[in-house]
Amino acid sequence: MSPRVVVAPDKFKGSLSATEVAARVAAGLRGERPAVDVDEVPVADGGEGTVEAALAAGFRPVRVTATGPLGEPVETRYAVGGEVAVVEMAAVTGLQMITPDGGTARRASSRGLGEVIAHALDHGAKTVVVGIGGSASTDGGAGMLAALGARLSGPDGDVPNGGEALRTLTRVDLGGLHPRLADAHLVLASDVDNPLLGPAGAAAVYGPQKGADPTTVDDLDAALATWVAALEPVRPEARRLAEEPGAGAAGGVGYGCLLLGAEFRPGVEVVLDLAGFDRRLEGADLVVTGEGSLDEQSLHGKTPVGVARAAAAHGIPVVAVCGRSTLDARRARDAGLQSVHALTDIEPDVARCVADAGNLLERLAARIAASL
Repeated sequence: MSPRVVVAPDKFKGSLSATEVAARVAAGLRGERPAVDVDEVPVADGGEGTVEAALAAGFRPVRVTATGPLGEPVETRYAVGGEVAVVEMAAVTGLQMITPDGGTARRASSRGLGEVIAHALDHGAKTVVVGIGGSASTDGGAGMLAALGARLSGPDGDVPNGGEALRTLTRVDLGGLHPRLADAHLVLASDVDNPLLGPAGAAAVYGPQKGADPTTVDDLDAALATWVAALEPVRPEARRLAEEPGAGAAGGVGYGCLLLGAEFRPGVEVVLDLAGFDRRLEGADLVVTGEGSLDEQSLHGKTPVGVARAAAAHGIPVVAVCGRSTLDARRARDAGLQSVHALTDIEPDVARCVADAGNLLERLAARIAASL
């Protein structure tokens, strides 16, 4: 019988989307073993690429105009399958949409994400999966909630968008929240388990990559603390939720989702469920997963380890492809990866690996096929 291989990678950031990675690996496998049965399953960890993974699993795209991270209109999309909508923060208020600096770190808002969620609810979604990686904002989800009907007030009236503006917040009114939220099931899909505040919180850990210097980090953390304090009169659990794992994800959008009653789940598990991954593993002889950089961070909720865990439950071996790897063989095996195949194994020049990732991936996949 011909071997059956499931190819379930994440993107190679800066080079190839998850769909493109899967296609290149499949081409390399078939080039070496024409009879091989390959099932391509692009995956994501809840961040950039989550909607793409849902579309690859058979969902349909819905296009909408929403507010970008700095207030500009952006054309974006989400995915719908039946009564389930999959929304991706990176596609509407993502860090890749701006040139980050101290000013953008203070002003960026999650408002557009709330607008997309509202659109999905208005069009019949009963379950909304919110993939929240890759955010530009550090506003605790305040912009998202405002777009969903919350009113945030200060001494001079309504508080503007952005994390810094929360320092003037004195009152929150949640009475006008979108009526369909009461019956909807929100799923917070993320690979981040930070709390909202403090040295392990949203501003301190992720603010610097969004352009925040130490002073800006302190100001944003103080603003988030003001946000929590203003919520306590209307949500007595506000402070407890700020300490929950995932509250600090995506600049605190995780906190906003938890305030709305969202279920927090590892992003890769959510995406694998959407793709029907367990069913697609039936009869497989091998799983090929991967991402651009395989390192210590990969061991904490990233796609390759999530895929390896799912395959292990079926007793199917897993190998990984990547641009580069800093994991030794023992760490890789402990993570459920039988072997790791990096582009740098065949091309030491990293710049060339980025520029020619597709062709190099096909060569790696041919090596894997030869060993089947």
